[in-house]
Amino acid sequence: MMLAVVTQRRLLALARESMAHGIATGLPIPVRAEEWPDSLWVPRATFVTLTREGRLRGCRGRIDAVQPLPQDVAVSAVETALDDPRFPPVTATELPELEIAISMLTPPETLSVSDRESLRLAVVPHPDGLLIASGGHRATFLPKVWEQLPDVDDFLDALWGKAGLRRRIWPSDLHVQRYDAIEFAEA
Repeated sequence: MMLAVVTQRRLLALARESMAHGIATGLPIPVRAEEWPDSLWVPRATFVTLTREGRLRGCRGRIDAVQPLPQDVAVSAVETALDDPRFPPVTATELPELEIAISMLTPPETLSVSDRESLRLAVVPHPDGLLIASGGHRATFLPKVWEQLPDVDDFLDALWGKAGLRRRIWPSDLHVQRYDAIEFAEA
């Protein structure tokens, strides 16, 4: 699903409005179906990323599409601003200084891989985001993480670390999925 630039801008504005509402109330801004075209009122999974002067300030979202696109953006935006455990909550005075990016994910696809080498060969840097899960451990990297970690081994090592797994060790119950993302940000 490609989005027109005007739609991207509207979703980015919604994310900013929802964050402001969330900072004030603790809740995402209400989003009504009649305010959006039917083509956008379909379940989509999104992540909202905040940066300040090029540095990460928060990123939250979901892999599975469980609510209509505008609602998911509104919820992900508030979660990013208030609930990213790596950062303190965003303040109302800080919000104007932050840049917003939205990643709209494609449905995840399970990869049939049985070891690190088969995963190295299956993964495609830049288009592929990855989700790994083993026992109670789970982590994902959006496709844009390849910009900071362009080497496949570095990408996988960091993803294993984020999940709390021992690097270069392949758990017997590891489940791997890949997805792509349509990404757009404030200009």
